[in-house]
Amino acid sequence: MTTEERQSMKQFEAKVRQLIAQFRVLKQENADLYAELEGKEEEIKTLKADLAQSKNDYNNLKLAKMIEISDADVKESKMKITRLVREINKCINMLSSDTEMDGSDTD
Repeated sequence: MTTEERQSMKQFEAKVRQLIAQFRVLKQENADLYAELEGKEEEIKTLKADLAQSKNDYNNLKLAKMIEISDADVKESKMKITRLVREINKCINMLSSDTEMDGSDTD
């Protein structure tokens, strides 16, 4: 082998070693990126589950607020019912009075 050929062979070997070293670095970087991607996918999965649970909790809270009845609401409703019962009683009494005056007792 001539000196020129040896020199070319050494340069070729050096380039191959560089390529192998770069390949190892890129291979490790690729493995790191895949691990990071897997971690991110797991994080996304967890966040989606948290979001779904939060939406469910929010909807349940909205529903609970809609059907929640406070003490004031109960008192007010009782007062309205009492007023309505009084008005109905007045109407019944008036109808009873009218019926007695007409003498159209259906007994």
